[in-house]
Amino acid sequence: MTEGLQPIRRALLSVSDKLGLVSFAQGLRELGVELFSTGGTYRVLQEAGLPVREVTELTGFPEILDGRVKTLHPHIHAAILACRDKPDHQATLARLSIVPIDLVVCNLYPFAAVRRRPGSSHEQIIENIDIGGPTLVRAAAKNYAFVAVITDPSQYAQVLEELRLHRGALTYQTRERLAASAFEHVAAYDRDIAEYFARLTDNEPFPRHLHLHFERHRLLRYGENPHQQAAFYIEPCFAGVSVATSQVLHGKELSFNNILDLDSALALVREFDQPAAVIIKHNNPCGAAVASELADAYQRAFQGDPQSAYGGVVGCNRAVDAATALCMLQTGQFIEAIIAPDFESEALEILTKRPKWGPNVRLLRAGKLQENGQRSAYDFRHVEGGLLMQTRDLTRDDLLTARVVSRRQPTESEWEDLRFAWTVVKHVKSNAIVLTKAGQLVGVGAGQMSRVDAVRLAVAKAGERALGAVLASDAFFPFRDNVDEAAKAGITAIVQPGGSVRDREVIQACDEHLIALVHTGIRHFRH
Repeated sequence: MTEGLQPIRRALLSVSDKLGLVSFAQGLRELGVELFSTGGTYRVLQEAGLPVREVTELTGFPEILDGRVKTLHPHIHAAILACRDKPDHQATLARLSIVPIDLVVCNLYPFAAVRRRPGSSHEQIIENIDIGGPTLVRAAAKNYAFVAVITDPSQYAQVLEELRLHRGALTYQTRERLAASAFEHVAAYDRDIAEYFARLTDNEPFPRHLHLHFERHRLLRYGENPHQQAAFYIEPCFAGVSVATSQVLHGKELSFNNILDLDSALALVREFDQPAAVIIKHNNPCGAAVASELADAYQRAFQGDPQSAYGGVVGCNRAVDAATALCMLQTGQFIEAIIAPDFESEALEILTKRPKWGPNVRLLRAGKLQENGQRSAYDFRHVEGGLLMQTRDLTRDDLLTARVVSRRQPTESEWEDLRFAWTVVKHVKSNAIVLTKAGQLVGVGAGQMSRVDAVRLAVAKAGERALGAVLASDAFFPFRDNVDEAAKAGITAIVQPGGSVRDREVIQACDEHLIALVHTGIRHFRH
C-alpha cells in the first residue's frame, strides 16, 4: 500500500441535505464499501435499492427520543476514534467486537435555514440543533490520520474520483483537507446557534462577542494596488440584491476597486423610484440623474461631469435597454462596469460587441431592486487591532420632517431638487457638497478637509450650471462663508442638517442672499 493512503472499507452516512446522496452511495458500493446509516438517510438509500445497514446493528440499541439519540454510542465513536497504529486500540475494538468506520458522511440539521425561515417557531428552531451530527463530524475530523469525513455534497465527486484512482483509498492530504472543512462546518454551525441565543438573551443592539462568517467567493488579481493581494468573501445566507449575489454576465474578472464602486453604485441608484442612472468614480458619484426613461437618465448622468465619468462604474435601477446601451457607446466614453436589475438581449448585444472596451466591460445582473428586500443591517470597518461596527445609514426620509428656517420658502421645483440632492449627498465622502438642478447632479465636492473648499470644488465642477441650482451638505455649515460662496455661484436653495452654534449667522446669510434654507436634523457623514 502506498504510504499515506488509507483504505475506505466501511462508511457511516447520516445527512440532513440529501442532495447527491444516492449517486455517491452507489459509487461507494461499486468500490466495495460497506454502508451504515441512520433514520431518514437509511430510508432514502434503502428505497433506492442500495444494500445499507442500520446503525442499530452496530450499537445494539434502538434510536430513541424521536431520533434525538441514535449515534451517541461507544460502538460508533470508538469505531471512528480508534487509532489504527496503536495495538491497544485495536485490541480494545476486537475485545468489544467493534468494527472500524473509515468514512463519515454527515451534514447537520438545517438550523440556519429554519431560523431564517419566516414563521419558524422557537420550538422548531431548537429542534434543529444537531447533537449527534457535530459529535460524529468532530470525532472523524480529529482522527483524520485514519478516517475521512465529508460535510458537503460538493465534496462527493472529488472523493469518488480519488477513491477510484487509488482503488478504494484516500490520500493523507485529502483527509486533512476534508478535516479542515469539517471543523469549519461545525464552527459555523455553532456560531449560528450562539448568535441566536445571544439575541434571545441580550437586549443590546451589538453582541458582546462578534463572530463573522464569510466564505471566500473568489481570489482577486490584486487589491487596491498591484502589490496588494486580495479576495472577495460573501455572506453565505445573504439573499438580498447586492454585488455579492449578482450574476456576472460578461467581461473581465472584477477587481477589488470594481467591487467597491459597484457596491456604491447599487446603494445610490436603488434609492430612487423614478428611472435613475449613476456613475461612480473612486467610490464617489460623479454623475447621477433621474428621468422618465432610463436612456435620458443615463445621458444626463454622464453630462453631469463627462471628464470624470471616463472609466467609471455605472448603476441603473431599471433593466438596460437598447436605447440606454446606445447612449453608453457614444464617442469618448469608456465604462469599467455596469450593474442593473437586468439587461435586455439587444442591449447585451450592443454592449458586448463594442470594439476595444466591449469585450472587457463587466456587466452584472443584480435582479429586481426591492425597497423591502433583505439589506445588510450593519456596517463594519476594520482598524488595526480592532473592528468598528455600526447600523447602516439606510434612512430614506425624503425631507418629510425637514424645517424651512429661512424667510424664503423653496419653490416646488426647488423642493424636488433638494430631495434629489439630499439623497445623493448621503453617498458622497465627507466633507460632502453636491449641487443638483432639474434632477441632475451638476457638481460634487467630496472628501475635503474644509467644508468651504468642498463648496468651491462643487461650484467649479458645475460652472455656469450652478446658476439656479440647489446645494446639499452632509453636515452643518460651521460658518457663513459656505453660504456666501454658494450665493456667488447663483445657488437658490440649500439643505443641510443644521445644529451649528453659528446656525443663526448661516440663516442670516441665506436671508441676505434670498436663499431658501432647509434644516433636516439628520447628518449623513460618510468617512
